[in-house]
This record gives sequence, structure tokens and C-alpha cells, in this order.
Amino acid sequence: MKKIISTSLFFLLVTLVTSCEKFLNVDPPYTQDAENFFQTKEDYERALVGAYDLLQTSFMGLWIGEIASDNSIAGGESVNDTQGLHQIDNMSHGGVNSELRSIFRWNYTGITRVNYIMENKDNIDFPGKSVLLAEAKFLRAYYYFELVKFFGDVPLIIDKRIGIEEAKGLPRSPASEVYAQIENDLIDAASILPWTAAVKGKATRGAALALLGKAYLYQKKYIEAANTLDEVRNSGIYGLIENYADLFSVNNENNSETVFDVQYTGLEGGSYGCLVCLEGNAAPGFHGIRQYNGPVYGDGNSYNLPTQALYDAFAPIDPRRGHTILDIEAFIAAQANPESITYAIGAGGHTGFYNNKYIKRQGEIGLPDNDLTSPVNYRVIRYADVLLMAAEAHYHIGNNSIAQQLVNQVRTRAGVPGVSVNSLDVIYKERRYELSGEGHRFFDLVRTGQAKDFIQGFIVGKHELFPIPQVEIDLTGGNWSQNPGY
Repeated sequence: MKKIISTSLFFLLVTLVTSCEKFLNVDPPYTQDAENFFQTKEDYERALVGAYDLLQTSFMGLWIGEIASDNSIAGGESVNDTQGLHQIDNMSHGGVNSELRSIFRWNYTGITRVNYIMENKDNIDFPGKSVLLAEAKFLRAYYYFELVKFFGDVPLIIDKRIGIEEAKGLPRSPASEVYAQIENDLIDAASILPWTAAVKGKATRGAALALLGKAYLYQKKYIEAANTLDEVRNSGIYGLIENYADLFSVNNENNSETVFDVQYTGLEGGSYGCLVCLEGNAAPGFHGIRQYNGPVYGDGNSYNLPTQALYDAFAPIDPRRGHTILDIEAFIAAQANPESITYAIGAGGHTGFYNNKYIKRQGEIGLPDNDLTSPVNYRVIRYADVLLMAAEAHYHIGNNSIAQQLVNQVRTRAGVPGVSVNSLDVIYKERRYELSGEGHRFFDLVRTGQAKDFIQGFIVGKHELFPIPQVEIDLTGGNWSQNPGY
């Protein structure tokens, strides 16, 4: 297929975007186009790979979910290095922000690829077609969920590509309508997808139900959330692994706690000029210790640095603190030859802490540019998250004993004593202890109404949502209004 590179939602809506040559190529080139592509089962499978591929951009959502909260600062070489992350860190971001524009564009690229499949879903029949379409619906729900939690009302396009004139008049759909579509896609997907997949990283029934439960929770549909997340719990498919320390190692990926992972390899695929093209996970390299020379870890770019407030939030006896946060000076002091270990501090900020879940480690380094080629998977939804979401939903509907049992199941695995779950705050704190560094914190604070109490500079009525990229508003001729306060 002809390679098409797009720079805005405007063009993403017009045609299939193939921003890297690895997707949907044909041999010989230029013998197929968007209008005659879907002729064989293999064509649909290749198109689905292209739709999955935008999951690899999830590292940006991880960064923003931590940096926008009280968990991390932006870090980096300087305040002008990835300036948009520093703006988000300071709550000074506006409609001109490269990182937010990437979130907007990349998720719509994924949606466009799914819609391209669905537009042609009736061209031919073949074995396994219903499962393939169910996977596509899961992906579309995932991309729309990312968009609605970042931006609120967003354009809703389903099962079709649209032309230039239609794109100009396309309205932002109310968030409630976007959520309704997310629910419909996930309910349909869950009714067809198997509980287990032969190919690592494929969507499963458990993944669809877990994401559906999360969407219900974000909408405060607590009965629906509890019932849906209980389906995942009662499936018998998932379980907490014994050792929390093993959760984020490459060698222990796709274990019983994995509900849905983004799969990465140690290959490059792209570059700093095309982060959307990467085959590896950019987060560990970006989170790595700047100019580090020593054991265990590899050098990196010192982004997304945990704060003292996060470190202090943990009880000293909680082993999750050390597995979540690397205290670099304490680590060096504990080595046999501390005087030989060196590292540098970036001018973008330094806390003395690093994200120990997603960090470059020796033995987990890809090639050739190993800042961009980590094979560490991104854990989108793991079973501990399901248990804590279910605990929250059950507490809201009065099932306090179930909530307590679920929270303490998570704590027992972590190796800390159980607690009395006598308030939602206990559950919210447990989510922070268990899930910090994984991209959830900002959105948890917003949806639970706590953001103003924890995030410096947070303005109620404004910062619950991020601004629509101004360039997208301009490309619609000003048809869209900006989010309040921006």
C-alpha cells in the first residue's frame, strides 16, 4: 500500500494513515490501494496488525499520567527538552503542546485503522473473521477511552472514513456518547473474544471486560463496574503472581497477572524523529539514569522522576516503595564499590529518584539505539488493578466486606499487613502504593475529585481535561470550541 504520512486529525479522517513503512506494505508496491485492499483473509490480518501497532505509543500516556500528577516531575536534559512535558508538570499547558497533540493524533490514527477494517468488514467471509472484528472493536474502544479521558468531548467516527468537507463540519461528540460507543464495542468484543489467546498481546475477553469495567468506573456506574470486574475475577484465568519484584522484568512477562499488555521488542523501527514508528518501548530509556556508569542499570535520559512526596507516601516496611522508586544515592551506597559508580543530573530537574518499574536495565537493552528499544512491555491492565477497581466499585455500592477482602488480597501479595477498609480513601491510597509509576495517578485523582488537593497549580473546572490541540481546531475552521479555561 502507498505510504501516507499525516500530521493532523483532519487528514487522519480522510484516509488510512500508514506513518511507518512496516505496516500494510504490499509486494510489489503500488499494486493495491485503500479501495481494493481487502480481498483475502491475510489482508484483514495485516490491517489488524496496523491497528494494534498504535498501542506502541502508550508510553506517552504513561508519562503524562505520572508527570501531570504529584507522583513525578518531567526531568530531562533541560526545561526546553520536551517542553510540553514541563508545561504539563507545571500546569501551564495550553493548546500548543507537542505531547498532547501526539496523544490526539496517535489515538485517532488507531481509530482510523480500525474504521478502515470495519468499513470493509462485509467484503468477504473467512474462518476467524468474527474474532478479528472483535479485536478491532476492542482496539477502537481502547483508543477512544484514551481520548475521552484526556480531552472529554471528541469527534466520534464509527465504521467509516470521511471526506474533506465532512471533516470540516465534524462536531465534537459529548463524552457520554463516546463512552456509550466504548461500552458497545467492548460488550460486543467480550461476547466473542476467547479468554486466552494463542498469540501474545492479542485482545481477550478478560481484557475487554476489564477495560469495560474501568470505563464504567470512570462514569461512576458502580453497579455495572462491580458486576463486570467480578466476571474477570470469577473467570479463574487470572491471579496475582507471588513476588511483586518480578512484575516488571522481561523474563516474567505475560504471566497470570497480565490482563492486557502492549508487547514490545528490542528492535528500533523508528527514531527520535518518528516515535510512533518504534518497535521498542521508549519509556525505560527515557526514564534511565543520565550518563550512568555502574551495575544493574543502563544510562538514559532522566525523565519522569518520582517525587519526594511519592517516596514519603509509602510506609518504610512496604517493599513496593523500592520496587517502584529507585533511590539512586541509597543504591550506590549499598554497592561494593560505590566510588566507581557515576551519573549526571539533568537540568530539567532532579529528585534523586527514578521510575524503577520502567527503567533501562542491563540484560534488557535492545539495539541499535537502546534509548528507544527496550523490550519491556507496558502493563496496560494487570490483575491487581482489576482487584482494586472492583474494591472501589463494591465499596460505593455498600459491599464493604468485599472491598476489604480485595484490598487485602493485594496487600498480602505485597508483603504488608492488611488494613480496615473503612473509607474510599483507603482504597485510593492502595491504588497509589500498588500502581504508581504506571500512568494512572493523574486520572485517578481527577475522577475521584482529589486533584486540587494533591496537584500544585491545579485549577478546578480547567485541568480535569487537557486542551484540544489548537492546530486541530484551526483545521476545522474553528468549528470546535476549546475546553474550558484554555
